[in-house]
Amino acid sequence: MRTKDFLGKLDHARIVAAIREVEAKTSGEIRVYLQRGELEGDAFDHASRKFPQLGMQATRERNGILIFVAPRARKFAVIGDEGVHQKCGDEFWRQLVERMRSHFQQEDFTGALVEAIEEAGKLLAAHFPKTDSPRNELPDEIVEG
Repeated sequence: MRTKDFLGKLDHARIVAAIREVEAKTSGEIRVYLQRGELEGDAFDHASRKFPQLGMQATRERNGILIFVAPRARKFAVIGDEGVHQKCGDEFWRQLVERMRSHFQQEDFTGALVEAIEEAGKLLAAHFPKTDSPRNELPDEIVEG
């Protein structure tokens, strides 16, 4: 699917609102990155490289989560920083990706992203509750590149 078509089917406002709602309950950070054009290789590898480029490792508690989507290649990955991964392990990520895949197969792209944000947010809120500091360490908007 062309990235332009994918973007046209996304409800950006709903996705950003989901991020803001989740981040109101946690010190963790969630970002959505949409890769334009072709993507050769594994989406997880690309997400792992994109993670530091977006400053995701710069959160104070190492509790950032990146949802990486490459629409044209029909690939995606979800990656959490070391603080998050230590709390949930591999099984959480596998289940999250499977739920997203189900939405994507039905072309419910916004639903896939919102559910992933909400589920990741529950994990973050449980292990990284909101502190007294209302600081938002990373932007909430969808990043395209």
